[in-house]
Amino acid sequence: MKSTGIVRKIDELGRIVLPIELRRTLEIGERDALEIYVEGSSVVLKKFRPSCVFCDGSKDIETYKGKNVCAKCLRELRGQ
Repeated sequence: MKSTGIVRKIDELGRIVLPIELRRTLEIGERDALEIYVEGSSVVLKKFRPSCVFCDGSKDIETYKGKNVCAKCLRELRGQ
């Protein structure tokens, strides 16, 4: 894991602010969803990108019966 040298304090509501430089570099905009992971004693934030439950692809994602499925896998499910 690479250190950025940036240190932020958590406010009284448990929030932190991601610096604008970091958000621009990682293409994180206002209202973007972030996934939260835990690796050992580290907290990892990752920009949420829906992916296919079958192939993990992130192109042409649709919702099928409540699950994210790419167009290719959806065609396979429908037998086309």
